[in-house]
Amino acid sequence: AAVLAERDRLVAGGHDAGPETIHWHLNQSGMTPPSRASIARILTTHGRVVPAPKKKPKTAYHRFAAEQPNECWQSDFTHYRLANGVEVEVITWLDDHSRMALHISAHPRVTGPVVLATFRATINEYGCPAATLTDNGMVYTVRHSAWGVRGGRNAFETELATLGIVQKNGRGNHPQTQGKVERFQQTLKTWLTRQTPQLATLTDLQALLDTFRDQYNHDRAPPSTGPTHPRRGLHRPTQSPPPPPTPTPDPHP
Repeated sequence: AAVLAERDRLVAGGHDAGPETIHWHLNQSGMTPPSRASIARILTTHGRVVPAPKKKPKTAYHRFAAEQPNECWQSDFTHYRLANGVEVEVITWLDDHSRMALHISAHPRVTGPVVLATFRATINEYGCPAATLTDNGMVYTVRHSAWGVRGGRNAFETELATLGIVQKNGRGNHPQTQGKVERFQQTLKTWLTRQTPQLATLTDLQALLDTFRDQYNHDRAPPSTGPTHPRRGLHRPTQSPPPPPTPTPDPHP
């Protein structure tokens, strides 16, 4: 009964509700939960598992993860429709190792200057990463643009080169490379659609994103990357980041 009640509570709130997550929440509440395998059987027996026959098995994917916090940050942005019908965009910076949501913010449009500003804000809070991983969108790189100059850089790429940060980009039409941030955005959008009432302003949406970030980082099961892997306390800059270079005009805003 406790397993089913926790599953229904998580789903109603728009959260992920797999066996490992349920096990973690029951344990946090002071109960001694059954094993993850037993929880999975309970969910299946009571019709709480949604079949996904077209989904590839986990063994079909080559999984990788950074070994240390701040070793690599993933970033991407997604679209969201406000209650008044206005389309906005939400950008995320996610730590590849801990899956910690370092930054989430909403904007009318995510442009090159927005990417640079949010990246600098995240550095100020958590220190510099050793590398970044994004797709090939123009706001992240102009190396593959039809009208870009070979070897050219936008403002974000210039910032990475100045700070000595390695830039990684997934190949086209292969979003699995950025799978962690893609999956995070799916979780975020599911949670947003379950909130009532739906929001009509960018300011209200940002307040809700701040709430989600706190819940995601501190009130959910940690990822399965080791026997002990807390989200909180992993990211603290050991020294002040270097001062940002003098801004240069972005040729591809």
